[in-house]
Amino acid sequence: MTELKNIRNFSIVAHIDHGKSTLADRLIQLTGTVAERDMKQQMLDAMDIERERGITIKANSVRIEYPAKDGQTYILNLIDTPGHVDFAYEVSRSMQAVEGSLLVVDATQGVEAQTLANVYQAIDANHEIVPVLNKIDLPAAEPERVKEQIEDVIGIDASEAVEISAKTGLGIPDVLEAIVHRLPAPKGDVTAPLKAMLVDSWYDSYLGVVVMIRVIDGTIKKGDQIKMMQTGATYKIDKLSVLKPQMVDIAALGPGEIGVFTASIKQVRDTKVGDTVTHDKKPCAAPLPGFKPSIPVVFCGLFPVDANDFDALRDAIEKLQLNDASFSSEMETSAALGFGFRCGFLGLLHLEVIRDRLEREYDLDLITTAPSVVYKIHMKDGSVEELHNPADMPDLTYVDHIEEPRIKATILVPDEYLGDVLKLCQDRRGIQLDLTYAGPRAMVVYDLPLNEVVFDFYDRLKSVTKGYASFDYQFTEYREDNLVKMQVLVNDEPVDALSMMVHRDRAEQRGRAMCEKLKELIPRHMFKIPIQAAIGGKVIARETLSALRKDVTAKCYGGDATRKKKLLEKQKAGKKKMRQFGKVEIPQEAFINALKMDS
Repeated sequence: MTELKNIRNFSIVAHIDHGKSTLADRLIQLTGTVAERDMKQQMLDAMDIERERGITIKANSVRIEYPAKDGQTYILNLIDTPGHVDFAYEVSRSMQAVEGSLLVVDATQGVEAQTLANVYQAIDANHEIVPVLNKIDLPAAEPERVKEQIEDVIGIDASEAVEISAKTGLGIPDVLEAIVHRLPAPKGDVTAPLKAMLVDSWYDSYLGVVVMIRVIDGTIKKGDQIKMMQTGATYKIDKLSVLKPQMVDIAALGPGEIGVFTASIKQVRDTKVGDTVTHDKKPCAAPLPGFKPSIPVVFCGLFPVDANDFDALRDAIEKLQLNDASFSSEMETSAALGFGFRCGFLGLLHLEVIRDRLEREYDLDLITTAPSVVYKIHMKDGSVEELHNPADMPDLTYVDHIEEPRIKATILVPDEYLGDVLKLCQDRRGIQLDLTYAGPRAMVVYDLPLNEVVFDFYDRLKSVTKGYASFDYQFTEYREDNLVKMQVLVNDEPVDALSMMVHRDRAEQRGRAMCEKLKELIPRHMFKIPIQAAIGGKVIARETLSALRKDVTAKCYGGDATRKKKLLEKQKAGKKKMRQFGKVEIPQEAFINALKMDS
């Protein structure tokens, strides 16, 4: 075991694309943790989706040994965290396991919305923070301006910020020295009963459930009988390892160390993130406080294309839930789509990533319904119901009023795009709360309805600002508004998956856009298909998809016009009959694309 004074636990926090994973690569490379031939870019991003999209989704840990200039060898436990707002819960969990943070700021772009959000999480966790300015090798870098900005906007001292280029490796030794001398060593008592925090768990098809822990007090050895305090389950430890990023076996872990163990645990649901691990015979007095439960903000239905895959989908969702505690699910049924799950996510990117992971890792074909948020419906008898799915809306005669969730959004944007951003927020029924300037950039704070943000607010924001705006939000309250349920009818049949809650003032515009979009997406059939948007019994928009027609008059040349007319009338009657009995097949792509509204 390592002495406490020689351990440093820290996480790397930053905005998206400011170079967290690249910095982690350089720290791993410089200390020789991974052999040169095994080194690859974004070493800690293990999932295919992470590597394809160039984003970090899961916080990953690695243990580095660093012989410092003072002659001592230090053990550094690094946790690389995601930067995107949808994975903020992953960041907050990682923060609890470590004592310090490296705050990476791009020297060309400066402080952005997610930088702020992640720093505040680090400050809440009482972290010591070391600012690091990355990308100083670029011609556009302005380290002095960015240091001022860090001091003005965040309020932490940046005079001794380490200037580096994670790509070229410039200044990386200074970062290692700063970690050793400026971040605190962990505290803990070796003689006390074992107390360890369960930080993460994932499923491995060979080893069963792999559990990542941070030891607070006491020691844990291979062969120990341990107990999970939340679930009360007991296990015997088969394998104890540290991540370098591959598992390397170790005899024991002491206070302040981060490692993983396997104990023939079959179900990931037996390992709750935030649980306290202790010895079965000699438990610690009180469990750790654990993590705040995450609050899902976006809900959507996931249904298997083939009904026989339902059990496989259930297993896949259970496994993913263990791995990602911020994702929740419950069963639901739909007339159009059969059995499936109603799932809660922290945002749209989170939804996309989970869907991609289910399809790839578990080989499933899925239908995703329109993303929606949870509304509170106040009934006339005084009771309050939660509405997860617009299709379950109760009869309006019993409803007194409907409340929708509102968020407080912080947007940082360069001066020249401010007008476009303000217009976008006004269009989405936003209320401006604040507008301040930090140098050439404006910081706008808006009160927005969450269901307007859920659709594609983030995409629109990026496109009107050419990608320069950064956006962060937090839930504030439920507030009453004039909301109605809009249904989409295809061939006079309501399509459950496409019904949505809209504001009455925007219903017609939304309905028209939806009908036009579906007209392009639904393939033509042998009969005419009306596509309508309706509120209650009132149709507010309509498009008609014309029929595929065979030229029945082709064989008539010459002769009387009535011959042609007779054939056309016969065809018309056939089409009418077809429409009564015909079923309209709506392809999966149509569902997904119809929901990318407002483009």
